[in-house]
Amino acid sequence: MPAPLEGLRVFDLTRVLAGPTCTQLLADLGAEVIKIERPGEGDDTRKWGPPYVKDKAGADSDLSSYFLSSNRNKLSVTLDISQPEGRDLALKLIAQCDILVENFKTGGLKKYGLDYEAVTAVRPDILYCSITGFGQTGPYAARAGYDYLAQGMGGIMSLTGEPEGEPIKVGIGIADIVCGLYASSAILAALRHRDRTGQGQYIDLSLLDTQVSWLTYEAANYLTSGEVPKRQGSEHPNIVPYRVMPASDGFFILASGNDGQFQRFCAFAGCPELAEDPRFSTNSARLANRRALYDLLFEVTPTKTQSEWVEGLNAVNVPCGPVNDIAQVFEDPQVIARGMKIEMPLSDAAGGRVALVNNPIRFSQTPVRLDSPPPHLGQHSDQVLRDLLQLSPEALAGLRAKGIV
Repeated sequence: MPAPLEGLRVFDLTRVLAGPTCTQLLADLGAEVIKIERPGEGDDTRKWGPPYVKDKAGADSDLSSYFLSSNRNKLSVTLDISQPEGRDLALKLIAQCDILVENFKTGGLKKYGLDYEAVTAVRPDILYCSITGFGQTGPYAARAGYDYLAQGMGGIMSLTGEPEGEPIKVGIGIADIVCGLYASSAILAALRHRDRTGQGQYIDLSLLDTQVSWLTYEAANYLTSGEVPKRQGSEHPNIVPYRVMPASDGFFILASGNDGQFQRFCAFAGCPELAEDPRFSTNSARLANRRALYDLLFEVTPTKTQSEWVEGLNAVNVPCGPVNDIAQVFEDPQVIARGMKIEMPLSDAAGGRVALVNNPIRFSQTPVRLDSPPPHLGQHSDQVLRDLLQLSPEALAGLRAKGIV
């Protein structure tokens, strides 16, 4: 059964995380993704280790774990686009592609002759997606952008951490990742438009814009009330009780989302009177009296173990779960049942297999593909240039001698 995007080809000029997240998703969905990398250097994240995959001799390879996280199912082609001959080869490849994704600084590809205007001269209906820190317009457009900056400037760090502590970033590059997901959605929408009209288009995405967009209900809280939301640790701004709670041997998450769940929690916890107390009988009342309620609950929850709370509350349909570390995540029976850990064979150069996180999308008719592991630098240069541009072995050798591939 073909994957959903089979037959589409992507010219991938991205590196690090936001862009590669977008193009890996397109690759998983069946698009052929040609990842363009600098000869001898490659994506910056190839060197963001340890840990690295070891080669057959036991030495570090060019596959860092960071690079592995967002580059499977791609073809790596080394190409020096700063040289005219390299740019010309890029344009010839782009002419045979449906989508171009890049995350250079605003205007950065113009000096290489690979800006939108130049590209549409060879492929008028291309979908050209630019991912930058701050977008193509506005007073910050020329600035370099990074995930950490987007998290700070976009407000999420003001909401993350303990109330009296310092602002804390999310533990992964979430602004990059969400921007990459938005980019893939935008590209799919633009494909639908092109299917109807034959028109390509330019897509402008920024880390800051997408970070602001996923402030979601906290942004709505502010825009509705005029009150600036504050850090609340693991608590929820609109629901109580909804936070990490202490057990006798650790912690568990209590996620009581409505009054009925709170009543069932109190019955199981042996404090049914709290559900009848006017201070706590409705969610609005619990919000107004959250400190008083949590003070009382902190005396109750340490009377049982984590497993007693998790098993007992789930049995009475009160959402509850453990706080897992990463090892525990991949030992969780639900994660195992859903196949979220996969293994893929490496190339002959490295040998062995590599463990990766699976794509979470489950289609009934057009499954995602998991055809190839993240590539070594330039692993597919000869293959792509030979198959798409019909370059001879002698021509390829000449390009390699000049440092163009």
